[in-house]
Amino acid sequence: MSDASTALGVRLYPDLAEHDGLAAALTECADRHGISIGRVTGPETGPGRYAHAEIACERGVIRIRVAREARYFMVDISEGGRARAYGDACDLLPIAELAQAWCGGTELPELAGRFSFLKCKKD
Repeated sequence: MSDASTALGVRLYPDLAEHDGLAAALTECADRHGISIGRVTGPETGPGRYAHAEIACERGVIRIRVAREARYFMVDISEGGRARAYGDACDLLPIAELAQAWCGGTELPELAGRFSFLKCKKD
């Protein structure tokens, strides 16, 4: 069984398998759409490269994980070491757009208004 099959269970993520991981697939999606998200990191080997990625910028960290039972990407935004927002999307494009906006300085309430999948945590 391949690393992709082990990490993803069923073949819900052909784009991740094609690009050999979540970080590479997210980077390719952003590049294809002309979206600047900075460096996307994740495990370089093993099944984890298909299931986890993160984008760090001056404001904080966006962590992305895949679901196993259905196709969706779970997103968490942390700032100053505190979880600030979370949500999930079925495609990589809104995650790339969210990352560009967040790292570019857009505040959380505006992000939540723009990206309906994003929920802000109460302080």
